Amino acid sequence: MSSNLERQANAEPVSAAPSHVPNHVAFIMDGNGRWASSRGLPRTEGHRQGLEALRKIIRHAALRGVGIVTIYSFSTENWSRPEPEVRFLMGLLRRFVQRDLSELHRENIRIRIIGERDNLDAGILKLLLDAEELTRNNTGMELVVAFNYGARQELTSAVKKLCEKVARGEIEPSAITEAHISAELDTAGLPDPDLIVRTSGELRLSNFLLWQAAYTEFYFSDLMWPDFDEAALDQALECFGNRDRRYGGVTAQAL
Repeated sequence: MSSNLERQANAEPVSAAPSHVPNHVAFIMDGNGRWASSRGLPRTEGHRQGLEALRKIIRHAALRGVGIVTIYSFSTENWSRPEPEVRFLMGLLRRFVQRDLSELHRENIRIRIIGERDNLDAGILKLLLDAEELTRNNTGMELVVAFNYGARQELTSAVKKLCEKVARGEIEPSAITEAHISAELDTAGLPDPDLIVRTSGELRLSNFLLWQAAYTEFYFSDLMWPDFDEAALDQALECFGNRDRRYGGVTAQAL
């Protein structure tokens, strides 16, 4: 049963089937720790169950025809969490790749990693690079993993790269466009997300895809991430399908 918060955040009526499926859906997978705490379990069990939810969502999104799924797996701010929890999350990432990579590859899913790679543990970095390389030529759904990612850091890096190009005389400052900035972001070459889904009832971006979300639709669910299942994703897609995306303009009906 949806709470008042979810009904207010997603006020559009939900029809029996969406009029169209978004090409690019991004997920802020929030609430693992609170899910566990509410059940008297350690936070690590929430992360473990969150991974099981992610497995279901990836495959269901592919079945529904979503072209790109981006997941906010680990932010630059997450390093400030207690060291045992961070260590567990790194181990969970290893297990996900080791257990699921072959199956994702068989399902023709392409993996792309975005985020800061400097100073990462060598073993983790190799794991991520190997996943990208193995699936590089796959032509099915693209799974974008935002790992050690922060949108402000991403934008800062993009500005530095453009400043270096200006200093080398490769471009005039007055010639810089939005396209130049987009080309220097971690997501260069990817379309902006059509839909961002955040679970656990929180209503914020948390430093995720700030540039790319300029005209993204948002869907907020009160479900904790471990409880976000195929039916919940269907509801989010149905809600998206009933929205009128005008990108700052007006529809023909409004003219």
